[in-house]
Amino acid sequence: MVPTHPVLVTGGAGYIGSHAVLALLDAGWPVAVIDNLTTGFRWAVPDGVPFYEGDIEDAGLLARIFAEQRIGAIMHFAGSIIVPESVENPLKYYHNNTAKSRTLIAAAVAAGVPHFIFSSTAATYGVPRVSPVGEDSDKAPINPYGMSKLMTEAMLADVARAHPLNFCALRYFNVAGADPRARSGQSTAGATHLIKVAVEAALGKRGQVEVFGTDYATPDGTGVRDYIHVSDLASAHVLALAALIADPGRSLTLNAGYGRGFSVLEVLDAVDRATNVPIRRAFSARRPGDPDSLVSDNSRILATLPWRPQYANLDTIVTHALAWERKLTAMRGEA
Repeated sequence: MVPTHPVLVTGGAGYIGSHAVLALLDAGWPVAVIDNLTTGFRWAVPDGVPFYEGDIEDAGLLARIFAEQRIGAIMHFAGSIIVPESVENPLKYYHNNTAKSRTLIAAAVAAGVPHFIFSSTAATYGVPRVSPVGEDSDKAPINPYGMSKLMTEAMLADVARAHPLNFCALRYFNVAGADPRARSGQSTAGATHLIKVAVEAALGKRGQVEVFGTDYATPDGTGVRDYIHVSDLASAHVLALAALIADPGRSLTLNAGYGRGFSVLEVLDAVDRATNVPIRRAFSARRPGDPDSLVSDNSRILATLPWRPQYANLDTIVTHALAWERKLTAMRGEA
């Protein structure tokens, strides 16, 4: 695939978006970024990449970007991602994740942008009855975050039927790790991802890691999740883009995971191995709605894209997350 028109990455100064920018650049794609810097960082966008500080609900700005950059595809990462916050403040999530996505999709249609890759989530499945969970499983979100993403998937499907636009919705499982060359990583203060929390604890930035629930129907009683390295996820986006361009009449919905789960305690053990310093673990009651196990059936993405994960190893994910956390500490002068 010879890169042609530039790709607009929304939320490209954030965690996953910044890795997608790196993956696109590494593959030779021209890129532009829009980010309102609410949770993203200007330094996360590489030098030379056109950057627009603004919001995707600004239709005028989007029209200008599409015209100035001759955008040929969109990778959409901008949005809010904290599940408990979505329960407390649902309207924020329906605004940031659904209404703003509608503005972005409408602007894409108006400008004739033909390809759209959407950052969706395994939260669309809610509490699945089976694990691993496939793309055709029931979609029954149990929180506004998952529902806000599912509504955007539905919008894209309807728009793709009515307009010359095809899309790929990638349903992420638990994204973790950092760029192997430490060019980017999870940098948001107060992040809730387990591996991020655990490496912060390992480096003394937190006193402990809270383990929610030890009575799940899993081998060690703690919740099991499918952790995917952020750089493998980013490469899936680049390959999905090539697939959309190759077949403009086809849209895709794909799970993005490894098809292998690890428990909370297994993750903490991996961090302990990487540092040789045990993390203090505080055990508390399970949170409502957390499934025992949430693991992807990733057979469809493996069959559809030439995607072969390079970092599908828990110790590798933890090692890269630790390296980034140490670099972040030095960048911020915290040590």
